[in-house]
Amino acid sequence: MEAYRDQYATLFNGGQNVVVIGISTNADTALASWAAAGDFPMLFGSDAVGSAGKAYGVYNAERNTDARVVFVIGPDGKIAYRAMPFRELSADAYTELATAIDKVSPMRPSSGER
Repeated sequence: MEAYRDQYATLFNGGQNVVVIGISTNADTALASWAAAGDFPMLFGSDAVGSAGKAYGVYNAERNTDARVVFVIGPDGKIAYRAMPFRELSADAYTELATAIDKVSPMRPSSGER
């Protein structure tokens, strides 16, 4: 999540026409404390029972965790991009994510204009 925070302005257009939500099975109080301490500009949602993870096929019941997966959901509510798993240590993963966001986000400069 630190990489998302650090690249927020360019990757997510500073939040213009883009909403970033990190969903975790961690308790809401733990997420809120962690997000505040890390000065994250995005939203976090606690899903202690894994409902969202189950719905998107990323929940691990044995560990009560969700896999590190990134979905880009377009304005039409449909999944436009899925990185399963998201390769957070690869620069190419962020380039691919930016391209996917460009495709669904209105009034967003293309990747080459950043």
